[in-house]
Amino acid sequence: MSIEIRNLNKRFGSFTALNNVSLDIQPGELLALLGPSGSGKTTLLRVIAGLETVDSGQVLFNNEDATHQHIHERQVGFVFQHYALFRNMTIFENVAFGLRVRPKSVRPDNEEINKRVTDLLKLVQLDWLGDRYPHQLSGGQRQRIALARALAVEPKVLLLDEPFGALDAKVRKELRTWLRRLHDDMHITSIFVTHDQEEALEVSDRVVVMNEGRIEQIATPDEVYEKPANPFVYEFLGHVNLFHGRVHKGRAWIGDIEIDAPDHAEAEDLAAVAYVRPHDIEVDREPNGESALAAQIVHILSVGPIVRLELAREENQGKNLIQVEISKERFRGLQLEKGDRVYIKPRRLDLFPYLTH
Repeated sequence: MSIEIRNLNKRFGSFTALNNVSLDIQPGELLALLGPSGSGKTTLLRVIAGLETVDSGQVLFNNEDATHQHIHERQVGFVFQHYALFRNMTIFENVAFGLRVRPKSVRPDNEEINKRVTDLLKLVQLDWLGDRYPHQLSGGQRQRIALARALAVEPKVLLLDEPFGALDAKVRKELRTWLRRLHDDMHITSIFVTHDQEEALEVSDRVVVMNEGRIEQIATPDEVYEKPANPFVYEFLGHVNLFHGRVHKGRAWIGDIEIDAPDHAEAEDLAAVAYVRPHDIEVDREPNGESALAAQIVHILSVGPIVRLELAREENQGKNLIQVEISKERFRGLQLEKGDRVYIKPRRLDLFPYLTH
């Protein structure tokens, strides 16, 4: 099912939850709504589900206006963060619930219900737990059961509100991989809300980055990470270093480093900020005849195959530390220690003139 969001606006008192939001979702797409708390992502999900009304705008399912349709008419499946399973029902009956409460005219017979529930429990790889109760399952198992229950009513759209937020890191990672595979098998149009950048980038076909009720960027995970639309997206998608400099007619200067800036060929001597991710900074003991920024190592942290360095530029007097990530092999080759003087140069950066803020 395709979904079209047209100029949605929603306020709660003086708080603007959605500010003229428009979005097209393709049939069979797995879309992530990503943003900080209060960005409007859960409100948008609830509007699509029919759990929340809007002040203005439209929601269209397959080109038909569904803005004022009741939730039961929208044929959506909803998975909550905290499972919302019925504690007094077995796992089998939890999954069957949505089918058993249907009006008699459209309710499957018991044989069909039993078959559908059994098939779904096999799909989520928990068919051996049908006679148990929710409190007897782990968090990851309960979330898979919640997903099976949402799928039981054969929804045309699957909506998930921070589905893995209550789980520990290892289980979250396992379920992300499982959800991606499940979606590839079923091809149901799916939208999930998350504030976890890694989760959004790993699982989705496209990412919608939201902030203060607005959409900041819509793109594939690679495009969002490699080509952030603005400083907010850049900073929200992981740690980034900021270097202040200037840009003029396609050239940029950060300290003594001169860089090509072809995207800013029209700039006329503008102050700018260069955004550089920690893994995009080269580190050497000597400048090697090239322009580089001098810095001192103030902290070293080894994390698996990566070594994270915190560096201080002399002119900053220890403020605004620079975060750098290098391989453990490179770290050993340089024989670095705390207090050493090093020279750094951005391998890749994005410039944002102050004028565009």
